[in-house]
Amino acid sequence: MDLFDHALEEDLQRKAPLAARMRPRTLEEFVGQEEIVGEGKLLYRAITADRLFSSLIFWGPPGTGKTTLAMVIANHTESHFTSLSAVMAGKADLRQVIAQAKELRKMYQKRTILFVDEVHRWNKAQQDALLPYVENGVITLIGATTENPYFEVNRALVSRSRIFQLKSLTDKDIRALLARALSDEERGYGELKITLAPDAEDHLIRVAGGDARNALNALELAVESTPEDEGGVIHITLEVAQDSIQRRAVLYDKDGDAHYDTISAFIKSIRGSDPDAALYWLAKMLYAGEDPRFILRRLIISAGEDIGLADPMGLVVANAAAQAFDYIGLPEGIYPIVEAVLYLATAPKSNSAGAYFKAYDLIEKSARTNVPNHLKDASRDGKALGHGKGYRYPHAHPDHFLPQQYLPDELLGTYFYKPSSQGNETDVADRLERWREAQRKALGITSTKEIPELSEKEIQSIKTHHKKG
Repeated sequence: MDLFDHALEEDLQRKAPLAARMRPRTLEEFVGQEEIVGEGKLLYRAITADRLFSSLIFWGPPGTGKTTLAMVIANHTESHFTSLSAVMAGKADLRQVIAQAKELRKMYQKRTILFVDEVHRWNKAQQDALLPYVENGVITLIGATTENPYFEVNRALVSRSRIFQLKSLTDKDIRALLARALSDEERGYGELKITLAPDAEDHLIRVAGGDARNALNALELAVESTPEDEGGVIHITLEVAQDSIQRRAVLYDKDGDAHYDTISAFIKSIRGSDPDAALYWLAKMLYAGEDPRFILRRLIISAGEDIGLADPMGLVVANAAAQAFDYIGLPEGIYPIVEAVLYLATAPKSNSAGAYFKAYDLIEKSARTNVPNHLKDASRDGKALGHGKGYRYPHAHPDHFLPQQYLPDELLGTYFYKPSSQGNETDVADRLERWREAQRKALGITSTKEIPELSEKEIQSIKTHHKKG
């Protein structure tokens, strides 16, 4: 590199975007992903000891640190480190890297680490060309991809690599990165007088969606486009933050009333069979930066609580939407979420699964009961104590049913579950009534007791007990 090249390099670094200037250079500067690079973790130990012999694939959304982690490895290793972009590079570039790697190994016993950004962009032939040299150790591969490598990367390449999944940064992580950018005098804005209003900071963090690059780009635009006041201070207000990230703020604090009120309105809209309202509240939550997985968890709960056996497919659809989102992510992951919302909102409704809480409440309030002898485990005490004696196997009888006692003696004739008259549960109700009638006749049950519905307060108390347990 001559004098002019060196001057150009320094100028480019000086004028690089804030996100590039603030890119962490060491593990100590790296923010987030504690599960994989926290102190003492496998990857942390391998990097700090420069013992990275296995190829790696970093998989995760944009702005979560995949390229940064590769650069940190480059700064820690004594191996020759080189990088290619799968978007720009082809087989010729790869052949050149491999030839150089062979030469370095032969002449200096120096290993080569090759970082391939967006590795999933290479076609099968390009990935196949890489495989032999990963296998024989000529190069150690570090691949970065936003797509699921188990689907988008050569299976043989995946089998020879360790997969590390990086997740969206937390609000705390993004807040720390913004604070560092504002205080760093060498690479950030530490030499300027800047005030970042709390609501402006919250908006940048929320809309960044766990993407460090988004947050830093927005901060840079806010600082660079805002004039100083008379005292030389740059004030970043909520209005400036909104303009910088091109998103208006909505009343939605993830830890405040607006968060709980909005999710409440969303679930009640589904329960009330109003798909239009459900879509509106869904859009508001996602616009405000709510974690889609939180919404999906609530949909799964709603499928069990509000739809139940009136349409058992509701739970299947909600769970499938959660799995699909994990595969796809945003933005296309919106589609399975919307499908689940519309399915649940338009499905027949039943809250009969709440029958469980009646049984729990009765156990909590009543005396201890014993398991009927014929229902006890016969494998341990069958011969000595007669456990299991008299039990009849339902599958050995027509219709795979025969009436016999299953509740304790004290509770015979007690009914917790009452099927609704909605959807699939109408068939359940007819079938169950036939079984119950046969059981009453066989056991001589002359009186029955249907446990009344519990209040919402009583149900919530039981849920709280489960959470503590």
